[in-house]
Amino acid sequence: MDVMIINKMLKPTIIAISMATVMAGAAISPALGVIAQAFPDASSTLIKLILTVPSLMIIPFSFVASYLTTKMTKRSIVLIGIIIYIVGGIGPQFASTIEIIIGFRLLLGIGVGLLMPLADSLINDYFIGKERTKMMGLNSAFSNFGGILTMLFAGWLATLSWQAPFNVYLLGAIIFILVFLYLPKGAVQKPPKNEGKVKIPGIVYMYGFAMGGIMLAYYSVSTNMALFLEENNLGGAAIAGTVVAFATVGGMITSLLLVQIELTLKKYLMPVMLFSMGIAFFTLAFTNSLTLVIISVTLIGFGQGSLFPFLTLKVLDVVKPYQADKAIAIVSSLIFVGQFTSPVILDSIGLLAGFSTIRFQYGLLAVTILVFVIFSSFLTWRNKNHNASV
Repeated sequence: MDVMIINKMLKPTIIAISMATVMAGAAISPALGVIAQAFPDASSTLIKLILTVPSLMIIPFSFVASYLTTKMTKRSIVLIGIIIYIVGGIGPQFASTIEIIIGFRLLLGIGVGLLMPLADSLINDYFIGKERTKMMGLNSAFSNFGGILTMLFAGWLATLSWQAPFNVYLLGAIIFILVFLYLPKGAVQKPPKNEGKVKIPGIVYMYGFAMGGIMLAYYSVSTNMALFLEENNLGGAAIAGTVVAFATVGGMITSLLLVQIELTLKKYLMPVMLFSMGIAFFTLAFTNSLTLVIISVTLIGFGQGSLFPFLTLKVLDVVKPYQADKAIAIVSSLIFVGQFTSPVILDSIGLLAGFSTIRFQYGLLAVTILVFVIFSSFLTWRNKNHNASV
């Protein structure tokens, strides 16, 4: 096969793998209402588990994927992951009980877990320099875009029947074909024979906790916005969906412009983007304007959309090539921890403080983020002065 064709198709192939991981859970969210109607005896908790239960498998199988890269090629792992993904994705429409549906969703989580760490590490394998940064941004942007499209598509399919939305996972077949045709076979990744076992640097965990914290703050928009708008008489569920979408739009914009943003802000990218998120949450804590809410949510998306690919690149820069998959698995797991503990942590702090309003949570996030802005700015300034004096 012509090498130029493979090279041209490599980027969309890797992006397609990432899109599959993003649409794992949220893609089916518009259909939960009709699924609940189809299974009236199922508790609301079981219905919600359809959306969240894949995460139980994603975290452990991310580490399984990183281990398998020492035994087989990434291409083989991705192909196996996609097959499991398709079966787990479309399987629920043939189920007769809610428990069988949840079983298929667990299988879907296994497939996603195998794909997730490889989606980013493949970029590290095939791209360098500015092209790698650009590709990481494109990967993030198109993943968000794919998530929006699949949710809209699933919402339309939900008008046909409760089973139809699960067919969105048939998109995995297209991804399988792309991977089979255009992803190079690569080699099994093993440490050099003369090199002993090397531990993952501690800074990887620091970056992972930072990304988990950012996700905790970012996800507070999705989980709280409908209630926030109702509390403050700014709109209902329909408006909330539109407002939350602006966070994704903001993230897509900065992801696409990641190279230019990094060249402009250089080492100050992290404090500047954290500052934009802090100011946005501060505004949400006090505003009664829907316009300002939308602007604030977009700014939060700006921050998350640039910080995630930027920090992922930082992680890949501090590990050896054969450690990339394990490092990404660690970071991905901490991001998921941040996502799924977001409502628990924020609600618990509100109850302990005696303030149960969403405004209090957003104000708390604003103060916390702005403290980290000062801390990260100081570290950046100190490192810059240290390097200048050497």
